[in-house]
Amino acid sequence: MEERTAWYAEMLKKHIYSSCGSMTRKASGQLKYPYIAPTSEDSPYYSYNLWDWDSWLAGVAFAQLDADDGGKGKYLEYEKGCVLNFMDLCCEDGYMPICVSPKGDVLAGSLKRDIRSTNMHKPVIAQQIASIVRRDTVQHEWVKPLVRKLEAFTGRYYSEFRHEETGLFFWKDDFAVGVDNDPSVFYRPKQSCGSIYLNSLMIRELKAMGYIMEMLGDMGKANAWRLKADELIKAVNEYCWDERDGIFYSVDFALLPVDSSDWLHSGAPRDYPCMIMRIDSWAGFIPMWAGACTREQAERMVLKLRDTRTFACRGGVRTLSKLEKMYDLRASNNPSNWRGPVWGISNYMVFSGLVKYGFYDEARKLAEKTVDLFGRDLEINGCLHEYYHPDTCEPIVTHGFENWNYLVLNMIAWLEGRKYADTF
Repeated sequence: MEERTAWYAEMLKKHIYSSCGSMTRKASGQLKYPYIAPTSEDSPYYSYNLWDWDSWLAGVAFAQLDADDGGKGKYLEYEKGCVLNFMDLCCEDGYMPICVSPKGDVLAGSLKRDIRSTNMHKPVIAQQIASIVRRDTVQHEWVKPLVRKLEAFTGRYYSEFRHEETGLFFWKDDFAVGVDNDPSVFYRPKQSCGSIYLNSLMIRELKAMGYIMEMLGDMGKANAWRLKADELIKAVNEYCWDERDGIFYSVDFALLPVDSSDWLHSGAPRDYPCMIMRIDSWAGFIPMWAGACTREQAERMVLKLRDTRTFACRGGVRTLSKLEKMYDLRASNNPSNWRGPVWGISNYMVFSGLVKYGFYDEARKLAEKTVDLFGRDLEINGCLHEYYHPDTCEPIVTHGFENWNYLVLNMIAWLEGRKYADTF
């Protein structure tokens, strides 16, 4: 690392070590277990909410905190608590809320319709469990009572979020998808987006289900879940990989049904189940993180990551290519803006994929850019933010947002050649 980057790394470590406790919360109200919130207690944003993929990824950062502390498990009860709270609130039919607080489901009240008609908790809960169990392998009995609901949750994705013809998964609508205003789903017809981001999450979720079942001694179920992961990898490569552009894309299911009585089209009816949406998004790279692509595909994607006209920037990776018509850096909280700004989590997931496929040079550069991005913010503003201008590295919104930004600690550990905690 350059001297300035190394200095920022030490500053960030000191900040995270001293402030991480401010993100922990005691059991309260309907949340029966201690948990991790995205911000400090005195922040006006999100301070008592428990979010789905936020808590999963914050937990990965806390795993690094634990590794740096010699594996004492100081915050393990909070990591487990995030899982246990969500599992406690998971319904028998597998529905699990996206965001909850001590008082109730934060998002359900904002809807004027049945909450089950929209999206639910992202497929990351098994990964969250697997990450903890992997570090706590002797004491995994706490997972056994969760299996029934865990299988119901994953089964609900299969029954309600899966496109039968392709085997890909779709968002029900554009509500609370995490990557809020991703143009492939935002303002688009319901159940029309076979999101590459969602399908990449699901691949790892199915693998995590396999791991959990193996840990619990059920090899039959373990192999069945892993087979489902393999089937999804095959579908992602068949329908989402674009050989022309060398990247993965989300696909469009909003096609009219084939009608054999329609004389106008009967001579050559549609014989393809979906269409690629050629929108260059950071999510096109996360099949690397999911382990769903070949080495040759990864090499082609790395070429796009190096291109300053599209994704490469001073802050790391733009969340949308600068060449896209929808590219926009405006400040927005509702929805959060993923149409170009740099986010710590997108930087991290791309970094993780690069490490998995052995692109260590690119991983190092991206990690150092992220350290510089957050270190500069901390130096100037005394805190971190939710997302940043890709070229100036100025923060755009949410003063004091910590959450998955702590994953910079994992990047620092990797840069320094120390024990590195990653997602499952």
